[in-house]
Formats: sequence, structure tokens, C-alpha cells
Amino acid sequence: MKKSIIVLLAVCAAVCMCACGSSSKKLVMATNAAFPPYESVEGDKIVGIDPEIAQLIADDLGMELVIEDMAFDSIIAAVQSGKADIAMAGMTVTEDRKENINFSDPYTTAAQVILVKNTSPVKTPDDLANLTVGVQIGTTGDIYAEDIEGATIERYSKYFEAINALAQGKIDAVIVDREPGKVFVSENPDLVMIDEEFTVEEYAIGVSKENTELLDNINASLKKLKESGKIDEIIGKYIKAE
Repeated sequence: MKKSIIVLLAVCAAVCMCACGSSSKKLVMATNAAFPPYESVEGDKIVGIDPEIAQLIADDLGMELVIEDMAFDSIIAAVQSGKADIAMAGMTVTEDRKENINFSDPYTTAAQVILVKNTSPVKTPDDLANLTVGVQIGTTGDIYAEDIEGATIERYSKYFEAINALAQGKIDAVIVDREPGKVFVSENPDLVMIDEEFTVEEYAIGVSKENTELLDNINASLKKLKESGKIDEIIGKYIKAE
């Protein structure tokens, strides 16, 4: 009798442990929710392309998605320290970033573009020489702007701050990703996007170099989502074909 009770208690304990384990499997995503349509704040939620793709990945892996909003230049450090599991913030794959974190297979391509006032003479990237250019700290625009001959680079913690500076005439141009750039232009009628792209790049998910198992699992999920057309469906929901 006592033996049966002990066995029963052991089984119950094991079940409870399994239940607790499954509920604690969280996928923490570090992002900067000021980058529409990839991520932005809507009410009390963070919405956009990246959160939707991350949610599908979490579902596929049987995990609960938790999104942490932070400064863009804190995201990689959050993944390195273990505060977050993944970096997903319209993040471009660069050699410098690959020294600090691993990247998944890319899930979309993007372009850096140049925004100016509609009265600006700037028509090509070369025209930025010797001008004052605004960028968001830590972005690829920040990195590539260093190569502009004679330019003064003004760095902002958020793109919105750079856009406001441009609208107020404090700077001559802003380098930004194409899709957020479209949003900013639509909200600021005095601004335009020049036709020639500044750079073309790929977005991917950042993962700690210590967590190769998670990276493999994310790549497997991305493969399924690409093949099913779900990633294209999400991107098409936010970015209309031109």
C-alpha cells in the first residue's frame, strides 16, 4: 500500500515538473519598437513583421514569445548576456555583428535609402558629401555613413528624432531602411525619398554564439515558414507591392 502511494506521488511529481517545464519555455525577443512596419507600438502591444514571424517561430518550437523593447544599440548585448534569446529588429547581417552573435538564414531583403526635404538638391548618395547626415545609433546606416566623404554624422537614439531634426532643417538628410522610410515620408509631406538606394542588405535573426541548438531550430522553422508562404504573407500584409 505504502509502495503504491510512493509510486503514485512520484508520477504526480514528474507530471508537475513536466508541466512547469513546458510553461517556462520562453523565447525572449529583443527589439527596438520604433521601426515600422517591422516593429512598432500599437496600444499596449508591439506589432509588425518581426513580431508576427517571431510568433510563428515560437509556436513551431512550442515556446511562449516574450518581446522586450530596448534601445537598438543594446540589442546585441542583450543576446550576448542571455537577457534575450533572439535579436529581431530589422537587423542587417554585417561582418562586425557576426563577430558578436550568430545569424539565422535571412528572412527578407531590404535597402538603405536617403530621406531629404523636398527642396533639397540631393539626388544621389554621392551628393551627401560634406553635408550633415542623420542616422540611428548602431544601425547599418550609422556604419555606412562613415564612408561618406566629408560628411558630418549626427547620431540619434531613435529614427523619429532624426526625422524631426531633418524636418526642422537641423540636418540635410537621414539614412534609413526603405520601408520605415516610406512610413516617415507619408507622415511628413515636406520630406521625400531619393530614387537611388544607398545599400541593399539582408535581415536575419540574431542568436547567441553559445546557443547553436536554438539557431538550428530557428533555421528549421524559417525553412518551413518560407516554403509554406507564410513569411511572404506576413510581409505582404505590411508592405504592399509597388
